Formats: sequence, C-alpha cells, structure tokens
Amino acid sequence: MTNDKDILASLSDVSTESEFFSPIPKGYKKGKTKYCFVTGTVMSGLGKGIFSSCLAKLMQDKGLKVTPIKLEGYLNIDSGTLNPFRHGEVFVLDDGMECDMDLGTYERMLDQDLSAANFATSGQIYRSVLHKERHGDYLGRDVQMIPHVTGEVKLKLRTLAMQTAADIVFVEIGGTVGDLENAYYIEAMRELAYEEGPGSSCFVALTYILEPKALGEQKSKAAQLGIKQLMQCGIQPDIIACRAGNPVDLKARQKISIFSNVPINRVFSMHDASSIYMIPAMLRDKGIDFEVLRLLKIEDRTDLRKERKNWATWCDFNDKIGIAKNTVTIGITGKYTSVRDSYASIINALEHSGIALGSDVQIKWIDTTDITDISAAEKLADVDGIIVPGGFGTRGAEGKIACIKYARQNNLPYLGLCFGFQMAVIEFARNVCGLKNANSSEIEPKCTQAVIDILPEQKKIEGLGGNMRLGGRDIEIIPDTMAAKLFNAKSVRMRFRHRYEVDPKYIDQLQNSGMIFSGKAPDQPIMQILEIPSHPFFMGTQAHPCLTSRPLLPHPMFLGLVAAAAKRKFPENKLPDPLQAVNKTKK
Repeated sequence: MTNDKDILASLSDVSTESEFFSPIPKGYKKGKTKYCFVTGTVMSGLGKGIFSSCLAKLMQDKGLKVTPIKLEGYLNIDSGTLNPFRHGEVFVLDDGMECDMDLGTYERMLDQDLSAANFATSGQIYRSVLHKERHGDYLGRDVQMIPHVTGEVKLKLRTLAMQTAADIVFVEIGGTVGDLENAYYIEAMRELAYEEGPGSSCFVALTYILEPKALGEQKSKAAQLGIKQLMQCGIQPDIIACRAGNPVDLKARQKISIFSNVPINRVFSMHDASSIYMIPAMLRDKGIDFEVLRLLKIEDRTDLRKERKNWATWCDFNDKIGIAKNTVTIGITGKYTSVRDSYASIINALEHSGIALGSDVQIKWIDTTDITDISAAEKLADVDGIIVPGGFGTRGAEGKIACIKYARQNNLPYLGLCFGFQMAVIEFARNVCGLKNANSSEIEPKCTQAVIDILPEQKKIEGLGGNMRLGGRDIEIIPDTMAAKLFNAKSVRMRFRHRYEVDPKYIDQLQNSGMIFSGKAPDQPIMQILEIPSHPFFMGTQAHPCLTSRPLLPHPMFLGLVAAAAKRKFPENKLPDPLQAVNKTKK
C-alpha cells in the first residue's frame, strides 16, 4: 500500500518513462495547505476578486493564515503596459510588481502587503517552461500543455503555499470558463485537487443571474449553461455564488442546485451591496465560511476567541458605513474618467476616509482633455476638493494644469498624485515663479524650462540604466511641515510608478516662491512630497498613497483632503481642521 510520500515521489518523477509529471517543491507537505479555487461563468467582471478576498478575510479572522494568488490568461509578463481603458487600474505591489487591480482588493481586505509570488500571467508561466526546456530540465520529453505547462502552474501554487506557510491558498482564475487562454489553468486546478486528495480543495463558481426588464423575473439558464461548461472540464463546484442586482430568489437557486449537484445551502445570493466592505457579513450570514471549513476539514485550526475580537472590530467599521454627518464632493480630474476601474484605489481610499470622518464622499468625474483656464472655473464650481491622479502622456495635461491653477488661487483643497504632483510643480513654476515656458520633457521633449525631467544622475542612482521608479520606497519627512504633522513620523513608505522628477536646479526657486518639498528620497535629490503652507490644503506626492490605504487605516493624505473639503464646505459647523481630524481618526 502506497503512502503520501510515495505518491508525491511518483508525481514529481520527471523521467521519460512516467506519465506522472508534477514538480513538487522540496519540503512540501501534502495536506498542510488547502486550496480554494474561484472561477467565473457567464461573463467577466462579476467580482471574483471581491468574493475571494472577502471569504479569505473571514478565514483570516478565524486565526487561519491565508494568501491569495491571481492567475491571468494574457501573455503579458505583467500588467504594466496595459491601457486602463482596457483592463482598469494597474496596481503596484511593494516589490515593484505591476499587476491586476484585484491584488489591491486582496491587500485592502486582508491588510497584507503582497508580492510578485501572488500574481501570475500566462506569459510568466510559458516563459518559465521555455526557459526550462532550453536548459534541458525536461530530459528529452516533448514539452506539452499537459503535463508540463499545467505542472508549472501547480508548482507555482505549491511554492507559494510553502513560502507563506498558508493554511489556505485562495486561487482566482481570471476571465470565465470557456475562455481559451485560461483553460489550462482550470485543468491545472483539476489536477491539483486530484493529486492533493479528498478534502484538500474547494471549488467556487461565480455566476450571473439575468433579470430582463421585459420579463420581470430572474432567469438562470445562462448560469446553468456556464456551470455545465465548468463541469465538462472535470470540475464539480462545491459552492455557487449567484451575482445579480437584486437578491436571487429561491426558485432560481433551486434550479441551479438541481442542475449542478450543489446543495441549496451552498447556492447563495451575492447581490449588489452599497459597499464591498459589506460582503463579508453577507457571506458570514449565509454560513459560507463554515461550509468552506467543513469542506476543507480544518475546523480544528480555527481560533474562536480571535474570531470574536476581529469580527467585532469589523462590525464597528461596518456600522459607520452609510452614516454620514455631511456630504462633500471631490472632483477627480483625469483622462480615464469614463472607466471607473481606472481609479479603483483612489475610489477606495476616499471611501475609507469618508467612513472614518463621517463624511459621505461623492465623486465628480472631470475629463481634462478639453479644459481651459476659463472652463476650469465652471467645471470646479460645485466641488469641495480635487484630485489630479496619475497618468502618462500628453493628453489632458494642460487641462489638469488649469484645474490646479484654479484650486491654488481659490483655496480649493488639492491632492496631486504622481502626474498630479508634476503638474502642480509646472503650474506653480509658470504662474508664481514666472517660468512661462515651464513644462515636463515628457510632454514637450524640447522644453527650455523642463522643471520636470529625467536626469542623468537619477538614472545612475536607479542603476542599470533603468529610470522607472517602481514599488515601495522610503520617504524622508521634513520637520515642521504639513506632511510631518499628517504622518507624525520622520519617514514613511509609499509606492511609486513614474519616470520623471523635479529638476534639482529649480528647487530653490520653487521653494523661495512659497512651495515646500516636505518629503524627499533619503540621500538623493529626488523630491517626493510638496505642499503650499499658505493654502488650507494643497499637497502632492510622486507616490500613489491610495495603494496603501486600508479600510481600518485610511491614508493620512486622503484623510486630510476629505477633512479639508468638509471644513471648506461647512465653515459654520466648526469642523476640525485637517490635522486635527487626522489625529482624531488615528486615535
């Protein structure tokens, strides 16, 4: 009779004689880590990342160690070159990996800093397989999708399990069942569940329930066919989450249960909610967390005392959602405003701050492509603060500068992020310092007063000729500044994704005219935070602080902006100034 050790040994056999091929990391212990696979049917964009992160949070609250991974079907090595119009926001991890926006959902919900190990694309998988083939790792075998490419996927998951010592790895497969590019991912999950054995894995299918207005009832046929396609791949779902605008009725869930062999108590409605932060309670109320524990046979690993404490804290946060003492409107002035997912982290950071401060934060989307100095006043007349977000290229740049000029001259609270930091420097240089030709060499390569530029000495600092600053970097905070008071620290860490910097030769001129650079790279002439002390709230940063804002710990720069906006709109209510509001929230 074979034991687990013998089975693992046979699976990892790479000889030309064996049909078992499944590379196993040295030291991997079968059964220690469980796997929860989340797939989609009917259509993409159903919220697989939201569901997976919320379920992972419930497990984390119980004292279990969890880690997520997103498997993308596209051939790009990372998400860095993807247009936000096509794929939403590019999320940057602390280690510099440019990845899918779902990684941001995981980081916020789990309050974890993830790494490149938590993200994979087909490009990464194929590159690794071809590298091994060229180096003779397959010992003369013909390299095939099965078992070699699927084996590489399984190796990545098992390696992640070992590196993180996770109790559960949550695996989100991008796209939907039936997509050609993710078919081998689904096959790899089937193989992994088979190899790990009964009780090792849990399959969750997200589906969509149609609600045609002309019919006035919910229709589950598309969902049934999507689930059938998943079952044809050899996957028997254990749980089915039914997405819809309204609660999915019992009749539709019964049809899906009968059709899929999934018990009705595991076919549940995951309908739209006012906030994604309400979804964990929705899953918990349906008992989905305990169903997963039973399916994976890990009830004995939970810590009920820790769960009570963690859940009470989350419920306190949930109780604040939707309860606002005031409403403020923040204008987001960019060029991707037609696709809200392009600014997902900013939206979340504003929501975190609004909940913490008791403000209902409304967003006004402002496309800057055609804005001028004259039209900026009209566009910004009804907002209480503005954000100029990150971006690349020339389109909409002058419109952003016009919005910044209006904010500076009219004491409108302002927060510039990355490109917004650079545009604030240009606006100030032109209209306060008198540098009429001030610009960025990105926008105008032959600019004679490039206050924003790529500098040769900065290229040397970054090393190897690279000039893109990516990932987490420490920022040295200058004492007695707004930044110092907001962060209450001598240094902070934020994430970057940019090429262009403030040219050091203009720094003295800018500061002598009233702009302060309150954050800089340690031991480097790279300016990272700016502010105007004479303004109620005017700040910018080369970083993307929205990437590290968390539900229970909003980022101070966003807290400051929302507090300043509320104080400007309701001066008669004697609201605290931004610094007081931030300090009160931290306590």
